[in-house]
Amino acid sequence: MGTVLSIIGILLLAVIAVALVRTLTLKPTSAREAKVPQSDPKRAQEYGEKLGEMLRCETISERDQKDRSKFYAYHEVLEKLFPNVFATCEKHVFNGSLLLKWKGKSADDAILLISHQDVVEATGQWEHEPFCGEIIDGNVWGRGAVDTKGSQFCFLQAAEELIASGFVPEVDVYLGGSCTEEWGGEGAPLTAQWFKDNGIRLSLVMDEGGMIMDEPMGGVNGMYAMVGVLEKGYGDVKFVAKSKGGHASAPGKNTPWARLAAFIQDAEKHNPFKVEFSPTVEEMFRQMAPNMNFGMKLIFANLWLFKPLLKKLMKSISPVGSAMLQTTLAFTMGKGSDGYNVIPQEAYVTGNMRFIPHQGTEESIKVISDLAKKYDIETQVVTADHPCPVVSYTSPQYRMIEEVVKEVYPGVGVSPYIMTGGTDSKYYKEVCENCLRFAPLHINKQQYGSIHGLNENIAINVLPLGVDVYTKVIRRGGK
Repeated sequence: MGTVLSIIGILLLAVIAVALVRTLTLKPTSAREAKVPQSDPKRAQEYGEKLGEMLRCETISERDQKDRSKFYAYHEVLEKLFPNVFATCEKHVFNGSLLLKWKGKSADDAILLISHQDVVEATGQWEHEPFCGEIIDGNVWGRGAVDTKGSQFCFLQAAEELIASGFVPEVDVYLGGSCTEEWGGEGAPLTAQWFKDNGIRLSLVMDEGGMIMDEPMGGVNGMYAMVGVLEKGYGDVKFVAKSKGGHASAPGKNTPWARLAAFIQDAEKHNPFKVEFSPTVEEMFRQMAPNMNFGMKLIFANLWLFKPLLKKLMKSISPVGSAMLQTTLAFTMGKGSDGYNVIPQEAYVTGNMRFIPHQGTEESIKVISDLAKKYDIETQVVTADHPCPVVSYTSPQYRMIEEVVKEVYPGVGVSPYIMTGGTDSKYYKEVCENCLRFAPLHINKQQYGSIHGLNENIAINVLPLGVDVYTKVIRRGGK
């Protein structure tokens, strides 16, 4: 027995030694010291003023919005700001959603640059008016500055300047954006259908998604461009508990709300979904591990050892990181009886689900439905779609984006990641195998937090850098 314990002890020491050596030999990368390059102040001011005009257009969209006149008025502003683009490009409008075709030397391997026109409402107390479009202390303020008129400005400005210089792209370049992204409306589906109807295959779609940030994850020191290579599937599900109802003065056991509460507690405490590290997530941590604090570096540089532990602890460490490893379910709404003293005959809660590829839409719904059945709860699927295909971080399109970003932002790290939210890109998967979700603009934590929140703004000095990235992408024709 003593010999066995000694062998086990030696093996444990060897494993620890290997892990420590791997950690200590992992040196910080250039991303740790990367800074936002200086921009020409005159150019930044000009760009900020143009973006400000775009932000002064109130383009709030709402579910099933019929009147799209505000978006047509927005198009008129764009036409004034980018006259070369609108004079050169073939214009298509799908009930307010915009698509511009810039004809190149070849119709093969066309590229599409998109950012949606619509924004969410701007409630609450802002420091400056949400549609003022003013430049204050080097930042241009307004709903949509980050999400996503900032990136839309950058690719339209890049095209405007290239056209003015006499440049003709190698391939057809499409520019545009829907006016229904914020509520998943028909804008992007109609646009994607136009490509299908015309037999057009795209070599690259570049949409909103990740951006360039310092410390993209707690404990990671450095500047990273986060490129979304996968979008999870989306679903809304209703969980219904029924009973005979009755008077609240004499409640029985297992009433609808009691069963729903037990079900919710079970789903929260005992995660029913498979937790897996995909190649995308492993590559993300490989890129970031050299610039992590020592404790995190020890763990993430040695996934071969700590992966089982991380699968259990990731939700406590980072909810966003956890969402990249599994299907998620968030309970969002509920309803029972209309009276304080009435036990409902029927009560329900809704859940919003985001489906991961390794446990797709059908399997994930079955897993949660089986759990609901244990509590005599019926599952009703309101809506559900499938995860998008994963774009490989070794693909030519990803590598091109990586090279271009590093040319404009020297030293920055470039990392793939899994989009936990939704974009219009998902509608283009039938016409493009390489939908990358990335807006090449640097934002700070306050600006990131302002998305769908208060005080949305973006620094004007990053706008020239965003224009430069799109200019290089257009010049390369997506290659």
